[in-house]
Amino acid sequence: MALHLVIHPETPQPRLLAQAAEIVRSGGVVVIPTDSCYALGCRLGDKTALDRIREIRRVDDRHHMTLMCRDLSEIGQYARVDNAQYRFLKAATPGSYTFILEGTKELPRRVLHPKRKTIGLRVPDHRVVRALLTELGEPLLTTTLHLPGDELPLTEGWEINDRLETFVDLILDGGYCGTEPTTVVDLTTSPPQLVRLGLGDPEPLGLLEA
Repeated sequence: MALHLVIHPETPQPRLLAQAAEIVRSGGVVVIPTDSCYALGCRLGDKTALDRIREIRRVDDRHHMTLMCRDLSEIGQYARVDNAQYRFLKAATPGSYTFILEGTKELPRRVLHPKRKTIGLRVPDHRVVRALLTELGEPLLTTTLHLPGDELPLTEGWEINDRLETFVDLILDGGYCGTEPTTVVDLTTSPPQLVRLGLGDPEPLGLLEA
């Protein structure tokens, strides 16, 4: 049965953040609010938790997972980033964007796309998840909370609890998040390509649709 914690979206309570971080460290699958939609998350190195998330979403290893990072220095640890890519990332973070990049050897092979060896990375602009990442001291492996057969991602805490209370370990309820996912940008191509138009505005970044 999932622990359902209602957390303040602007001034998240340290006690609740500490509880959430401990659940992640203990191998839990968590639901977290972000600056786009709610997301499913787990610790990067936890294979069992990753398998649980893929089962909830009904996706295989070709589905890009997203590593949610505190800042650009963490992205540089887990992805190969050249100068041009770094300038692009600096202009777009934090924000509602996910970037496809080539992973480094710091990442387990199971989290990378099996053919491209890529992963999604992002720096969210949401106080709860950024505070949780600070409390953890490490990134979270995540994917949008969009259940099979649903038209839109789940966004209300009570509904998330009703649908997932037996499948996840924690629901960190920060209130309504919205239903529009991140804008996805492939930075492995030159020029960068817009893969999915979402909440992040592509126009200031000069993106071209794939």
